[in-house]
Amino acid sequence: MENEAYPTLSRINQGLSKVLEWITISLMVLLTVVVTAAVMARLMGQSVSWYDEVAAIMLAWITYYGSALAALHRRHIGFDTVLLKLPPNLRLAAVMLGEAIVLIFFFLMARAGLQVLEVLAGDTLISLTWMPIQVTQSVIPIGAILFIICQLLSLPSYLKLTAAGISLEHAEIEEEVETELEKNKDRV
Repeated sequence: MENEAYPTLSRINQGLSKVLEWITISLMVLLTVVVTAAVMARLMGQSVSWYDEVAAIMLAWITYYGSALAALHRRHIGFDTVLLKLPPNLRLAAVMLGEAIVLIFFFLMARAGLQVLEVLAGDTLISLTWMPIQVTQSVIPIGAILFIICQLLSLPSYLKLTAAGISLEHAEIEEEVETELEKNKDRV
């Protein structure tokens, strides 16, 4: 989330956004390649034994990294309309309460993820016995910590916009409507 009032934070957000975009897109491309290769192999009468397990893991990784990216840009489901109907002092209190709940949830998720990794020590994937399950499941604590970092990095800008009564959702919708109107202007 960019904001001119926080130039250093904006640069950090942009850098992290690029890294998360690169990871997410790479995983999506890799998943596409894996699925396509498995389909082609099946069409040729060969079956790839590791496909199901690897594809499911990759989908989970895409979800965790994509969620962190969405958190950085404040693109998760929100209640801006309800929030902006509150008086300014209650509005900021509601934002802080919501943020605290989200951060506590992801802290607990990261902690539970680390405990899961301890339990899974020594286990490997069924189809790829050389791959430790700890590696594949490390996305749980990593994703949770990334989500926390992204929420905290985007919080100052979000607080400033919310305090000013500006809705991220409404601004995005208005921008999309204007873009569509501009596209369709030539058709009329």
